[in-house]
Amino acid sequence: GVDKVHINELKSTLQCYAKQYISQIERKTYQVSPILGVEIPKSNGKKRLLGIPTVVDRVFQQALHQVLQPIFEPCFQRHSYGFRPQRNAHQAIAQSLLNVNSGFQHIVDIDLKSFFDEVEHYILLELIDKKVKCKATMRLLRSFLRAPILINGKLQKRRKGVPQGSPLSPLLSNILLNELDKELEKRGHRYVRYADDFSIYVQSKMAAKRVGNSIYKFLRDKLHLPINRAKSGVRKPLDFQVLGYGFVPRYKKGEKGKYQLVVKASKWV
Repeated sequence: GVDKVHINELKSTLQCYAKQYISQIERKTYQVSPILGVEIPKSNGKKRLLGIPTVVDRVFQQALHQVLQPIFEPCFQRHSYGFRPQRNAHQAIAQSLLNVNSGFQHIVDIDLKSFFDEVEHYILLELIDKKVKCKATMRLLRSFLRAPILINGKLQKRRKGVPQGSPLSPLLSNILLNELDKELEKRGHRYVRYADDFSIYVQSKMAAKRVGNSIYKFLRDKLHLPINRAKSGVRKPLDFQVLGYGFVPRYKKGEKGKYQLVVKASKWV
């Protein structure tokens, strides 16, 4: 982190200052440190910005996570598979294949534009405040969300976004996107979501276009999340990939119109 304290020094730091930190949190005076911004390369040649908290802040973020997750986990929907207990990417991929082989072969593929950078704090905090009434907890959470980020030696304010690299980010993303899941469940759609990666499965191209436009408006108006239009669209199984897997037809007798999974080419490299 920005304070250069190594994880190996954490135990001694907490032994000296834990009571002081806890008292500050209870009195709502704890000062969150800026996060360190580090860019890492992506497979497409671009870079992803990670936000690295100090080791002490990471402890309290993890503590928040462990308190908040049992409160929100029972409210999450069945087809959300990312960063949840007893759920994983393989289950998401299997559900996607089941949807396709059940005849839902027009796929609404929506790519959220820089999701982790676009989350509006006030929307997220309102959702959490409905279930968490502890002022000290909410103040600490708000402080972590608003912590400035240090990029190339320059400190930048943050008014939206949940930095990737924080122990809280996966849970916070699920809390926000659970609103999308509930909307899809209410409409009776088949869908699969893994963190910010989600797809909707319908039976006709016309229905796919209608659903795509409707969900785009929901994301824009209710959650204030933009989509990447260049990467979004209506797909058929041969043109679609889910979490590193693609679809190819089966050629066994009696299985016309059925598909099986293959690892996409870039994953072999």
